[in-house]
This record gives sequence, structure tokens and C-alpha cells, in this order.
Amino acid sequence: MEPASPEPEVTVLLARARDGDTQALGAAFSAVYEELKRAARSQLRRSRNGLQTTALVHEAYLKLAGGSQLTATDRNHLLALSARAMRQVLVDDARARKADKRGGGQEALTLGAVSGNGEQAVVEVLALDELLQSLHAADERAAQIVELRYFGGYSETEIAQLLGISDRTLRRDWRKARAFLLAEMPT
Repeated sequence: MEPASPEPEVTVLLARARDGDTQALGAAFSAVYEELKRAARSQLRRSRNGLQTTALVHEAYLKLAGGSQLTATDRNHLLALSARAMRQVLVDDARARKADKRGGGQEALTLGAVSGNGEQAVVEVLALDELLQSLHAADERAAQIVELRYFGGYSETEIAQLLGISDRTLRRDWRKARAFLLAEMPT
């Protein structure tokens, strides 16, 4: 007999968390913890940030747990919210480094898949955050794809599953997002 899928368990735990069970969010987060660590590891490899994988995952959890009302409804939604929380942690860290009076600068993030000819474009975390805010206003799903890809570390197939769209739709939206980023990216 095969083990039960973790998705229903996470969905039940998230429902309990929304109903006020303070331990349920932690249990749901534990159920996806290894996946979040993999996403954080992927993200931190692309940036020259001083954060450790575990610290990024835990900071993302604190952002989610400290929010006024948890809105995650299932495993995929929790992973997407976690990717957004990781983005916020990295942006907050970059802002703090920039504000550091001892000469701290912005952290660079390599966006290898943005350039169509295989070149790697480098953009600061804060600049990418601003670009994503603009992209979100123009195309919310395309912004989600970029966020999940760069701040969540998910593959195209995983993102399509998370968003409930076909691979073809994902590739079309990714091309639009990439074109937007290239057009708006500071040179």
C-alpha cells in the first residue's frame, strides 16, 4: 500500500490553522519543510547573501506565522506564500545592508534564465523587487512565475503544478515576464 499524499494532510492542517489552532501552522510548515529548504538553497546559490538556508526558511515561517491572518488553503498555496515570504526576507536583508553605515551595498542576484542567449544578467535584489512590483501591476500571474522561479527556486514543471496551469501556458507567461524584465532592467 502506498503512503498517503501529503497534500490532504497539509490542507487539513491549514484549515485548522485558519480556525485558530496555533500548532497546526507549524505542523503544516513541517510537512513541506524539506521542499522549502531546497527552494531556499536554490535561491541562496543565486545570490551572494550572507543568510543560511535554514535561517531563510525560518525567517519566512516567522513572516507567515506573524501575519494577521493566514490565507493559505492548500500545500501549493503555502509554498507560493512561502516563496513570497522568502522574497520579503531577502529584500529586507538587502535594504538593511544598503542602509548599513559601514558601506554595505546591495546584494547582486544572478538571473541566468532571463537572457535568451545564455548570458547571465545580474540585478540587485532591490531592483528585482521593484521590477516585480511593476510586473505584478501588468500581469499578476507572470509576476508569480518569476517570484516562484527566483525566490522559490521551483522548476517550470513545479510552477505549472503550483499555479494549476499547463506547461504551455507557463512557458508563454514566462516569455512575457522575461521580455518585461529585459526591457525594464537597468543597464
